[in-house]
Amino acid sequence: MPSSPSSPILRLDGICHWFAQGTVLSGFSADIGSGLTLLRGGESRGKTTLLRIIAGDLAPDAGTVSLDGIVPGRSPDAWRKQVFWVNPRTESFNAITTVEYIETLTRVHARMDAAHVLELADSLALSPHIDKPLYMLSTGSRRKVFLAAAFGAGATVTLLDEPFAALDGPSMARVRQLLRDAAALSGRAWVVADYEAPAGVTFAATIDLGD
Repeated sequence: MPSSPSSPILRLDGICHWFAQGTVLSGFSADIGSGLTLLRGGESRGKTTLLRIIAGDLAPDAGTVSLDGIVPGRSPDAWRKQVFWVNPRTESFNAITTVEYIETLTRVHARMDAAHVLELADSLALSPHIDKPLYMLSTGSRRKVFLAAAFGAGATVTLLDEPFAALDGPSMARVRQLLRDAAALSGRAWVVADYEAPAGVTFAATIDLGD
């Protein structure tokens, strides 16, 4: 569990969720504040499930998630404007290009600057691929598209699921720098789910779901 920040951005209260094979989360509560929060845990410990619940992509079986009085189940459109999430394994955007994907997001995230996102994409060596449909990209390149969008969305809460998976060395170094930059932004929360803390990145808090 993380220590409770004095001014939490995101509140999770009594979150429970279970699948046919058993309970994944039981009575989970946390206050998440500005900066980087590491959500760590072993395989099948509920990292992605918790991210999806925070995103409003999955309804918990019990408990609530709230941000400045907004609850995803009651105000889904308002929630999506505040919270950035994309499942890095999704194939939902495979038929569109990187540029088209970014354009769809600017309709949701008012603070997203498409030109800045394209600059971020360029820093991740995506420039040769921005006009290709995502299905033509490698797994690592698709993940970089989603990462560029995440870092450029300007969302109050940004959720990242294993952001270093399938990346090349230079891109991993760039993502580490982007995370360090994000840590200094006040009034914004970043939840990074991974097995362990990435080297060279300092987290304000850690949520440990166990091994």
